Amino acid sequence: MSKKTLDELFHEALENANKIPKESVPQDIQLVLYGYYKQGLSETITHSHYGLEPNDLRNAFKINAWMQVKHISPDEAKEKYIEIINQLLKDRQ
Repeated sequence: MSKKTLDELFHEALENANKIPKESVPQDIQLVLYGYYKQGLSETITHSHYGLEPNDLRNAFKINAWMQVKHISPDEAKEKYIEIINQLLKDRQ
């Protein structure tokens, strides 16, 4: 049996994340996951990307969460995302 690649494991974690009721995950963890997700995709942070309005607090928190993990590699972000999702799934059992 072959080992799954990091990208395959990340894709599985994304699918598993959809199985976890959003309201059961604390908002601070949701923001951490968001930051790792965006960094894992290795996208570039831009305000126009979000259509940010000056008083859009929700998107400001999301960008802040992402900026806090910009120093790590996309692969490390994927690994951390996978770990958190797997722990959330384990906690639900």
